[in-house]
Amino acid sequence: MKLTFLGSGTSHGIPVIGCSCDVCQSTDERDKRWRSSLLVENEDTTLVIDTGYEFRLQMLRAKIKKLDGVLYTHAHADHLMGLDDLRVFCREQNMDIYAPAGILNSIKKTFGYAFNAFPGLGIPQLNANSVEPHVPFRIGSLEIIPIPVKHGTYDISGYRIGNIAYITDVSDIQIECNRDYLQNLDILIIGALREKPHPTHYSFSEAISATKELKAKRVIFTHMNHATSHAVIAERYKGIAEPAYDMLTLEV
Repeated sequence: MKLTFLGSGTSHGIPVIGCSCDVCQSTDERDKRWRSSLLVENEDTTLVIDTGYEFRLQMLRAKIKKLDGVLYTHAHADHLMGLDDLRVFCREQNMDIYAPAGILNSIKKTFGYAFNAFPGLGIPQLNANSVEPHVPFRIGSLEIIPIPVKHGTYDISGYRIGNIAYITDVSDIQIECNRDYLQNLDILIIGALREKPHPTHYSFSEAISATKELKAKRVIFTHMNHATSHAVIAERYKGIAEPAYDMLTLEV
């Protein structure tokens, strides 16, 4: 299985409009962070987690020509607003999207036209598939387990796919109910916004503390803002966790 970080940034993206901080002005390509999204591929199945503002550009940059499904973690704009560009993947059949029922309802309120489409109108034609916490389902040959977590007061979803887990925009991993579903991970991808605490996101140290007992072989931060450079994060948490960067590709 191959993982590609299509984006590793927070809702503003990096560089932030009008910002002259060191990270936004950095010449290190790893500090240019599009909105967070993950591409998952194996020999016969390709899926994406979330379709943010740069979804079209992410697909072009990664040279993706087919998609078998889309997982949504939640319906905030930076994870959703590229949905209309799924239209190019709906030419032969409807695209299946997956999320818990409450998240699907929010998506339908924003993009209602995509679920009542007539063929040939140049708009996405989507099938909404409701998933349940901890109940496995399949997209092609990939088995997926939804992981319920908290994003501030919001109920959102992470996903375990094989021996990797992707949990972004999280402030409470709900370890008591999720512990058994997050064991024996080769890679745990966890949202970690910045060094300072935040009411709806883990900080770097909070993410490490919350996941320490899971003992994943590798912990990777995503959804990072512009307060800290890639190089500083990598050095500060060396041997404990590492920052993702756009187009980082891993073989699992």
